[in-house]
Parts: sequence; C-alpha cells; structure tokens
Amino acid sequence: MKIAWIGAGKMGLPVCKRLKASSHDVRILARRPAQAEMLQALGFATESTVPAAILGADIVFSCVSDDKALADVVLNNSIIAPTFIDMSTVSPEVSAKVANHLGDTTDYLRAPVSGSTALAESGMLTALVSGPKLAFDKTADIFAAFTKKAFHVGEAEEARYLKLAINSMVCATSALLAEALAFGAKGGLSHATMMEVINQSVVASPLIGYKTDMIVSGDYKPAATLNTLMKDLNLFLSAGANQNMALPVNTQIMQAYRTASERGLGEEDFFVLIQQAAS
Repeated sequence: MKIAWIGAGKMGLPVCKRLKASSHDVRILARRPAQAEMLQALGFATESTVPAAILGADIVFSCVSDDKALADVVLNNSIIAPTFIDMSTVSPEVSAKVANHLGDTTDYLRAPVSGSTALAESGMLTALVSGPKLAFDKTADIFAAFTKKAFHVGEAEEARYLKLAINSMVCATSALLAEALAFGAKGGLSHATMMEVINQSVVASPLIGYKTDMIVSGDYKPAATLNTLMKDLNLFLSAGANQNMALPVNTQIMQAYRTASERGLGEEDFFVLIQQAAS
C-alpha cells in the first residue's frame, strides 16, 4: 500500500517503521530540513507539504499533538485519498468537523491508540477504531503491522470517547498511586517495597508494572509528559461538559495535575505526581 504519514513523532515514527518493515511504501511529511534528513537516512521518502505528501496515497495517516494540529492538517487541505486514518488523541468535536470536511468521498477511520512508545516499537499497540466497518475490514493488515489488537467500536466518534475514557483512568491511576505511596511512606514503607507488593496484588495493572522502575528510581524522564496527559484530561472534561456531565472525580484529579504543572513538573513523566505527593 502507498501510505502518506503526517506526524512522525514519538508515537508516529515507530509505527512508520513497522509499516515499512511490512513492505508498505511510506512517505512522510517533513517540514523541517533536519527532520527530512533524519527520515531519509532511515529509508523513508519525504515531502515538505501536505499536498505533496499525500499525492497518490492509498491511505493517509495522521498522528498529531492536539485538536489544532489535526484541524490545521485536514480543514486547511484537500485530503484526496480513499482512506484517512487519524491516530491522534483529540476531541469528538474536532473529529466530527474532520468527518464533515472529508465528506463521503474518503473513508474516515478514527483510530487513537493505547500504549507506550516501547509498545509502538514492538508492534503491540491497541487501536480503538470507529468509522465505516467495511473500511476497517479492508485495513486489517495495516493495523496488524503495529497493533496486537484493533477493536472496531462504532461508526462515528465512539473511538474518541473510548480513548478519552481510558486516558481518564490512566490519569487517575497516577494520582491514586501518588497518594497511596505517600501514605505508605508515613508508615515507614519504601517505594520499592510497596511497588513489589502492589504488582502482586489485586490492583496490579500493566500500567503500574510499566512504571515501577521509574517510581523506584525517582527518575521521571517522560514516556508521556504530565502536560500531555493534562491535555487529554481536559478533553475528557470538556466532552463531558458538552454532554451535561459533572465528572467530579476527574475534576479533582485535574486539579492535582494543574498544581504539578504550575510547580514546573509539566515536562516530566505524568507519574511525577508521586514526587509531588511526597514533598
């Protein structure tokens, strides 16, 4: 397949590598010369504008940072391709505008992914996909190149709601674990001891297991920054407000994130809330 890729960042580039390794022809948008040079050294074709990047593509992918970036890519360009797949974490509102802009001539799959950059590199992401079921079925081999499972969850914006719901629980995990570890420390427990037991307890999870070394070492070099997760949590709360939902628990968690960001921790990993709770 001829694939055009927009947004080859921390998550996008590993996926591009997986697609290339699966013998797909991947052309990447690279607006900066240094980025183009790096990508070309990896064997990718590049273009510096959206129209040139997507010309003749069977599938156009985007994996960008936020609502504004997705709107800039799609609403300011003519996306002429059989299929457009967006993997970004964005609001249902901007996604619906994208759907309206694309119209009936392009199959639009909303496909945010769950997982880390390490899982992206190993092809073990989970894709949450909504849009035309026939288009989803036709792209099964594409998703198989970089996911362990792709779920079709609906025909419209369902994948957007599901990704934000999952990320709200991810945010809650970091906040709850921060308080639990701070509480345990008052009783004389080390982070290492608590994490060893937590990972063998009823509350064990892949996320907590993945973050254990970071928590024990206290090195919060980001896999995903606190500011990024705060952006996602804000999208969740805004979408809830549009549905007349109060969401009081997540409102409280957002306050913890804001406090950490205001203290200069926004570019640390979002589990830096543990460090904040201990201070």
